Formats: sequence, C-alpha cells, structure tokens
Amino acid sequence: MRTAPLLAAFLLAAAAPAAPPDVAAYKAEIESFHKDRETRLRTSEPWLKLVGLSWLSEGVNSVGSAPKSRVLLPKGKAPATLGVIRLEKGVATFTSAPGAAVTSDGKPVTTVAMKSDGPTALAHGTLKFFLIGRGSRIGVRVLDGEAPALKTFSGIECFPIDPAWRLVAKFEAYTPKKKIEVPTNIIETTEKQESPGAVVFTKDGKTYRLDALVGGPKGELFLVFGDQTNSKETYGGGRFLHTAVPSADGTVAVDFNRSINPPCVFTPYATCPLPPKENFLAVRVPAGEKTYGKR
Repeated sequence: MRTAPLLAAFLLAAAAPAAPPDVAAYKAEIESFHKDRETRLRTSEPWLKLVGLSWLSEGVNSVGSAPKSRVLLPKGKAPATLGVIRLEKGVATFTSAPGAAVTSDGKPVTTVAMKSDGPTALAHGTLKFFLIGRGSRIGVRVLDGEAPALKTFSGIECFPIDPAWRLVAKFEAYTPKKKIEVPTNIIETTEKQESPGAVVFTKDGKTYRLDALVGGPKGELFLVFGDQTNSKETYGGGRFLHTAVPSADGTVAVDFNRSINPPCVFTPYATCPLPPKENFLAVRVPAGEKTYGKR
C-alpha cells in the first residue's frame, strides 16, 4: 500500500489553526469545507469515477470487456479486446488490439510503457486506466467519466456542526519515529509505517490519544481513526482527519467536524488504510461525515 498519493489528495482538508473560533464564522467555515469537499469529489478526485480494479499477473494480461479479461472494462464502453498488458519483472507494457482507439495525453498509441502510480494514463472513450503499485502487487485502476456513482452523487450527510468537537490537542513527538501497523482493506495487508507522534486531547474529562501519520511535507498530520459510531452512523472502516502543522508550543487543532470518509466508502475498487489498533476511540464522535450509501 502506498499512502503518499492518497495523502496528497487530501492536503486541502488540513484543519484550521488552534485559536478558538467565532461560532458563526466557524460554522460557515465548516460548511464551506464540506461544500468544497463534495466539489472535489465531483471533479478532480477519482473515487466516484472508479469502476474497476484488477491485479496483473506475470506475462500477458488481456484488457477488454470480454468476461474473462484480466483487466475487465465495463460492457458497452469498450470492445471485447482492447489490448494486452505484458508484465515482465515489474515492467508493464500496453499494446492495443488492431483498430482499437487508445490514447495517452490525447495522442493515439499502439504500444506504450506504463509506470506504477506514474503519469501514464490510457484512455478509450469515457474510460481511463492506469497502473497502481501496492507492495509487490501491480494493479490497474479503471475510471469512467460517466460512471453511475458520479451521476447519482447528491452529497454526503454530515452530523450537525458542533464546535465542542473542535479540540485543542497536544502533539507528542516520537523520537525516533514510532513504527505502527496500518492495515488496509481489499488487499488485506498490514504495512508498518512511521508515526511522527501522537495527538493527545481531553473530551468530557477523559484523555484520548491517536497515533498520527505523515500528512504533508511541512509537518501536517494525518489521522486514521475509528470510534463508536462506526458501522452504525459512520463507515465501518473508520474515517480520516487532517490537521495543520503543530504550533511551536506543541498544540494542534483536532477538528472532528472535518472528519471525512475514506475513498473505499464510495467504491469497492479503492484501497484504503484502516485505523491502527491504537486509534480506536472508546467514545462516540458524532461529528464530520456520516457514511455514504448503504450501511
């Protein structure tokens, strides 16, 4: 699992500074945050457009809408055979079938090298597909600019905005950085990742802590957490929360009103980090996004 591209997609979700907010202005800020979040889902982010994820095997992998294709494309959106991807010792090369219309950056291609999590995206009609690397595995993600999930998306239900869930936490740095086990959905692996430290906060007289992951190049933090709303009101696999860079005095705003769903709530074809065992909060957190779709 590679979290860097995933984290980069959410850097705009960093929390505000730790100063206490004016309530009216704060609520308007959170409403704007959620509106911008939904706009990004409709436009620049891929999750509502994601319609397929296939894992390549060594050798020749067929690409098309034929049911037995290794990389299965939606029926009616691509020919039975669009081409093949040959994987040899981690190097993938796509070759189009005769007469198949495949482009890269708007230019027709017949044979092209593909790089995992790189810039090579191939297109056919409304479809785009590209490689992702997850550990030792290489997969192909398929996006459709006319995906049903994109057409039917009508927003994400959120809990009422509650300033009481905007908490000023203390950042406790780990020196050296601590290795924590971060599980993932779909590929069902656990990866050890470095945690720069923990955020520690008090709510209703009780103290809680969350191990953070790296959330940005300047020292922003990324929290993957679970709580007692999971599987009932919120997604069973937890939620994400970004913070700003901790202040010089070690304080940082942990604003649960900015908690968002991971990509895998929108599609079965996303791979997402799940909360480390240390990050399950023994409390309900009725703030931020509720689950999306069927619970």
